[in-house]
Amino acid sequence: MRYDFGSDNTAGMALSAIEGLVRANKGFARAYGADEVTARAADQIRQRLDADAEVRFVFSGTAANAIALSMLAQPYEAVLAHHAAHICTDETGAPGFFGHGVGLIGLPGFSGKIDPLALQAQLGEPEVGHRQPPAALSLTQATEYGSVYTEEELRHLIEPAKALGYGVHMDGARLTNAVAAGFDLKDIPRLGVDVLVFGGAKAGANCAEAIVLFDKSLARRLDNRLKQAGQTSSKTRLLSGPMLGLLESGDWESGGAHANLMAQRLAAGIAGRSPFVLAHPVEANAVFVRMPPEAHARLNDMGWACYAFDDGSVRFVCSWATQEAAVDELIEAVAGLG
Repeated sequence: MRYDFGSDNTAGMALSAIEGLVRANKGFARAYGADEVTARAADQIRQRLDADAEVRFVFSGTAANAIALSMLAQPYEAVLAHHAAHICTDETGAPGFFGHGVGLIGLPGFSGKIDPLALQAQLGEPEVGHRQPPAALSLTQATEYGSVYTEEELRHLIEPAKALGYGVHMDGARLTNAVAAGFDLKDIPRLGVDVLVFGGAKAGANCAEAIVLFDKSLARRLDNRLKQAGQTSSKTRLLSGPMLGLLESGDWESGGAHANLMAQRLAAGIAGRSPFVLAHPVEANAVFVRMPPEAHARLNDMGWACYAFDDGSVRFVCSWATQEAAVDELIEAVAGLG
């Protein structure tokens, strides 16, 4: 089976990430994140965001998201998110588990972007004692459907939420792809995001993600929270080292740009050479195609791993490691289905 386009998690580590890990592994260093490698990686993230923020490295995006949301909402409260957001569809209730009961309220919107009118309607709902009132807004950049919020789109969602005192979380698992599509990282703190998950795994690192806290009042006893959740690494340099390698080399950005370029190539080939249509605009590194189940099954039988997504379309994901030749092979295979 060919897993080239099954997910951006199927690619291995980028060379600069491996080199960063090898460098971090040398000799002895202070434990539990007090080492120089972790400090440098955190500084690289702060510089890109142009913000003074608390940064912690954890083992997974699910843990990062769930712990971040537990800081923004009480157990009797809920988080607003797109109904197709990763926290709603792929984290097995982790936000509620880490938040001791925190709920999720799904909102509609095309291509994974929350519809501002739907948000306004939800914000206008009366609070009653029989259901969890929302206390936070979660945004995904780039979205699960490969779209990228503009600064203006984010502002129209964040400002009304902040006006009501809500906290704001951003899931940046594919943040590198949003940047490659033209998004300015410095907009994140400017817009009032309280906590960001800065993606590493899909960008070419190992399993590392970073929790970035712009609201430092949330950082009180953060390390206690991470320790209790099993997210405190004794050898944090082995988490931060690959991130440092990606960031100092610039591969965090160039890998995202390459993935986006490969997605554009794939989308153009499928649209131009097959009878199938694209289900969503291709702005980041994912391509969603409308094809009947029989065609999808044939593609799987031919050895291409690709999956039916929540809206019924078939998803193909490009990564930092996707090769042009593989894209062209897949285009030929899809064209042959017609």
